[in-house]
Amino acid sequence: MSFIYEEYDVVVVGAGHAGCEASLACARLSLKTLLLTMSIESIAMMPCNPNIGGTSKGHLVREIDALGGEMGRNIDKTFIQTKMLNKSKGPAVHSLRAQADKKSYSNEMRKVLESTENLTIKEAEVVEIITDNNSVKAVKTYSNMVIPCKAIILSTGTYLNSRCLYGEVINNTGPSGMHPSKYLTDSLRSLGIEMFRFKTGTPARIDKRTIDFKKMEEQLGDKEIIPFSFENLDKDFYKEQISCWLTYTNEKTHEIIRENLHRSPMFSGVIEGTGARYCPSIEDKVARFADKDRHQVFIEPEGIDSNEMYISGMSSSLPEEVQYGMYRTVVGLEKAQIVRNAYAIEYDCINPNQLKPSLEFKLIEGLFSGGQFNGSSGYEEAAAQGLIAGINAAMKIFDKEALILDRSQAYIGVLIDDLVTKDTHEPYRMMTSRAEYRLILRQDNADLRLTKKGYEVGLIAEERYTSLLEKEKNINKEITRLEKVTIGATKNVQELLSSLKSTKLNTGTNLSELIRRPELNYESLASIDPNRPKLNKDVIEQVNINIKYEGYIKRQLNQVEQFKKLENKKIPSEIDYSKIQSLRIEAKQKLEEVRPVSIGQASRISGVSPADISVLLVYLYQNGTNNRREDDTNDYRE
Repeated sequence: MSFIYEEYDVVVVGAGHAGCEASLACARLSLKTLLLTMSIESIAMMPCNPNIGGTSKGHLVREIDALGGEMGRNIDKTFIQTKMLNKSKGPAVHSLRAQADKKSYSNEMRKVLESTENLTIKEAEVVEIITDNNSVKAVKTYSNMVIPCKAIILSTGTYLNSRCLYGEVINNTGPSGMHPSKYLTDSLRSLGIEMFRFKTGTPARIDKRTIDFKKMEEQLGDKEIIPFSFENLDKDFYKEQISCWLTYTNEKTHEIIRENLHRSPMFSGVIEGTGARYCPSIEDKVARFADKDRHQVFIEPEGIDSNEMYISGMSSSLPEEVQYGMYRTVVGLEKAQIVRNAYAIEYDCINPNQLKPSLEFKLIEGLFSGGQFNGSSGYEEAAAQGLIAGINAAMKIFDKEALILDRSQAYIGVLIDDLVTKDTHEPYRMMTSRAEYRLILRQDNADLRLTKKGYEVGLIAEERYTSLLEKEKNINKEITRLEKVTIGATKNVQELLSSLKSTKLNTGTNLSELIRRPELNYESLASIDPNRPKLNKDVIEQVNINIKYEGYIKRQLNQVEQFKKLENKKIPSEIDYSKIQSLRIEAKQKLEEVRPVSIGQASRISGVSPADISVLLVYLYQNGTNNRREDDTNDYRE
């Protein structure tokens, strides 16, 4: 018999990285929030790789922080090694990555949740979403407890009908042996929600006492520690860092894998779910890249007080005895003892085309979702979606406009737009190549792009916002000053340029022009700029980048202007695509399925051609639902 529990504004289902950000956002916006989890021990758990950030993912963490999220602050408290990736390349692809102490990361996040006002944590399994008139009313748990609420955020991760597999072994569990959620999928299907079956995997953990590190290449952290959170940029972050190690597979490794491919559930047909193309298992690598005689393997510590080492690059679902044979062929792992077997995990998730850009379901008012449940992969992608889902659940309750970031504003905007617009047939992974405007969507300027939005939403404090405005002012003031400081071809200037292997001056110039030279920068010219003000490092960084890449940035801003024209051409929600006679059948089907909010979004739908967009523009103009200029179609084609 069911019983009614107390009412909440928001119920968040699942306490992974998405659920943590969603519940914190709602609670910090003064909403009475309940976070439900199958196990308190799974809060912010890192069941796979022991790191936060990395290529493109570091951008997401910085953006989460700029909006007022928690992930950046939490990894700053719990990292054991940090590194800026791609430093030899341009600033657009610089990405911060930190090794985490897994237990500390989870424990620290739990402390934050437990100390947050308006937030309650409860252990329970949700089995049903209760609706009325296509609007959420409550959730029901396995114990028949009914919890009334105004909004629900689903962040179930990889727990829905999950099972872990290696060889002939099949365990009906969630990640790291946690209980799976067995009943919620049926409830979602009964509400008309389309479900997918996806798969991911993880490598073995090996006892570090059985690893010969002398045979491997040591991977040190950066000497200069750069934090993720903009709140910590001026703080001293020195700490002793733990090394990672690099080794490689070899032909013997590959031979063992090839001989046992038929015993891998991924190749035998036992696994039903679709795996991530950009995060392949070692079986996939060997099968797909037969010409490669070796693959990189990174040995990463799981924590300061743990002997477990994560074998990055060798996720697998091969049988246990084959795993032993395979891992022990790798240089340095000849005597390896496995603490936890590698395994594949498959789980239920949704087709994200069913979501609005706000991450609210189109069919069910007040039902939001985020994370791997939306068909994505990765802690950072999950946290970003959780934060946006939490913000927009709050905005819904407050009857305010949803926060929707477009592709020109944030990597988060690219991530969500891809999920809700494009066909997702495998776990989605963020990459820098997905962002068309990556030169202006750098990780270093995430605060300048997004902190104002976080402040307007209510997640950024007045003091932090004021500090941002001061930073903006200092950047603009210094760029203007440098353009006006004239530098002559004096002896000390020529000597400095010569020492920096830069061409000497034939005539006078200004400091901005000198900074634009590839071999020079703001700091290296300090001796010929005696009146320069004392500025923070982050201000200097922005000054340098904005001057050096001025031409490229202007060009990208012009591209953004064209992009905005299409984004601003809104499509009425009630439009009937079947009545637009000149649209191709495929386009009608795809437009009806996605129901884009703008011409810009419509243009990115797979199966909708430029000709279809032209037809749609004409239709909207003729029906008086869009202000069309004569060059609308040209705007699109540009």
